[in-house]
Amino acid sequence: MLIDSHCHLNYKGIVERQGEVLAAARARGVRGFLNISTRRSEWDDIIATAEREDDVWASVGIHPHEADHHADLGEEALLAATEHPKVVAIGETGLDYYYDHSDREVQKSLFRVHIGVARKTGLPLIIHTRDAEEDTLAILSEEMEKGAFPALIHCFTASQAFGEAVLALGLSISLSGIVTFKNAKDLQETAKIVPEDRILVETDSPFLAPVPHRGKTCEPAFVADTLNFVADLRGVTPDELAETTGRNFAALFSKAQV
Repeated sequence: MLIDSHCHLNYKGIVERQGEVLAAARARGVRGFLNISTRRSEWDDIIATAEREDDVWASVGIHPHEADHHADLGEEALLAATEHPKVVAIGETGLDYYYDHSDREVQKSLFRVHIGVARKTGLPLIIHTRDAEEDTLAILSEEMEKGAFPALIHCFTASQAFGEAVLALGLSISLSGIVTFKNAKDLQETAKIVPEDRILVETDSPFLAPVPHRGKTCEPAFVADTLNFVADLRGVTPDELAETTGRNFAALFSKAQV
């Protein structure tokens, strides 16, 4: 039950040949796709793709890069969008201090708005964090004290200490093609210790193509390559890890009814 838990099917490089890309992924055994939004203007198209494809689901949210353009977005817009049956997650949201495309205080405020919606709806929060471990963890810890909510760190590249901290808060971790890179030794060590019931895999396509596809536009089919690599790291078969990650996806994104 191999699932690409994070892809951007409506992004340039994928959307122009979306049907072909989905067919190629299905041919490699991918049985589901979570299509992620990053700005409000994408929501309709992303939901429309999920309506058209039985094995595609949608998220609604604002990426931290886009926070300045959505500073006034309140819970109401997100809550209304989650009423759609194919919307199964909130995000991606979070903090990105590497590029600082948006004011950090606006990023923090919008992150908390998304958390509030995840708490109210029970839908899992998909978190992007880059060079912002301390603030991300502080916000998650504070908000968990107000009331628990399901959440996932997508495209995990942070330190093992951060990983242990978010796992202790009850979050899950998703690994992208970055884990296959030669210089990702620390991440590979972290990938070995993520608990069996908290690990997922993703592509983040069209970005971050795994080995052996470096330099190409990443596609959901390539999640199989990431899965194979992580399975070898963890000493299990690809089929076993596909079953594990698929089961974890179904548990976390329960509205998807995998």
